[in-house]
Amino acid sequence: MLANQRVTTEVRVRYCETDAMRIAWHGNYIAWFEIARTNWLRAQGMSYRELEDSGVYLPVLHIDCDYRQAAQYDDELAIDCSLVGYTGLRILFGYEVRRPSDGVVLASGKTEHAFTNHQMRPVRPERGLPAVHAMLLAAQSGTVE
Repeated sequence: MLANQRVTTEVRVRYCETDAMRIAWHGNYIAWFEIARTNWLRAQGMSYRELEDSGVYLPVLHIDCDYRQAAQYDDELAIDCSLVGYTGLRILFGYEVRRPSDGVVLASGKTEHAFTNHQMRPVRPERGLPAVHAMLLAAQSGTVE
């Protein structure tokens, strides 16, 4: 598998995620990013739970979301997630939300995270999680694992 392939997560806009006009509330895109990011990590052979169980957390430092067109109630959506950057201390993911039925891109964005311990102090994966560090370096370079 190409380590940095885009991982696609499918969701359907639920009624509770919409306003009176049946338009998806803008904050849901951030939750959809999180679902896609979690699935990307899982596809790489690790999970948030495993990271947290090892004492490593990935708090969000920054979020960008560019809205292009509204998702509506009952739309099927595909959220693509890929690794955009990894510095050894920070990680950057990119996202694209599209409607597969017509291929229209509804939104795109990025999230930046830091590797920290439970006290929110920075940690470097290469010191405590060498396998995670190696996977992220491979994903960033696009090499085959």
